[in-house]
Amino acid sequence: MPRSRTCVLILLLPLAFVFYLYRYLPSPPIVEQSSYSSIYHISVKDIEGNDVSLSKFTGKVLLIVNVASKCGLTQGNYKELNILYAKYKTKGLEILAFPCNQFGSQEPGSNKEIKENICTTFKGEFPIFDKIEVNGENASPLYKFLKEQKGGLFGDSIKWNFAKFLVDKQGNVVDRYAPTTSPLEIEKDIEKLLASA
Repeated sequence: MPRSRTCVLILLLPLAFVFYLYRYLPSPPIVEQSSYSSIYHISVKDIEGNDVSLSKFTGKVLLIVNVASKCGLTQGNYKELNILYAKYKTKGLEILAFPCNQFGSQEPGSNKEIKENICTTFKGEFPIFDKIEVNGENASPLYKFLKEQKGGLFGDSIKWNFAKFLVDKQGNVVDRYAPTTSPLEIEKDIEKLLASA
């Protein structure tokens, strides 16, 4: 075979491969996106099962956290979340805690047990909501929205308990923090948002 014909075949081979991939491999699954344009259009259920529109928190700085009672990060996170809430709740901070059992089954209880545990063992005074899923097909619309607004470093999925999202007074998701980021490390970011108009 002449050398020029071999070169042409070598150049066409990648093109044939791309055509094959396009033609014969299944399309990637469609990722379900949130249909909400604002966090204030989303409703959630509180720990008692009552509907709560997040528009109730308009004008507040929000720290949204997926929590668990039996995680190695639990003690430190609850302690520091309580410190932040006591210091800033009258200045416009709300901490919204969403129990989740997706990571190591570390929040196995019923809503009643979770509420009792958070309020008595961890002395949490901030709002606690219904147990939810934060990843997968059954992920809460709130978490679909949060992840759509602020993707993670290694993909959008929540990696573990105590991932944190910071939302400004206008409802914009301004930052996302890893589970290992302590709540007090976020304090300066919270102060900036509280000070802004």
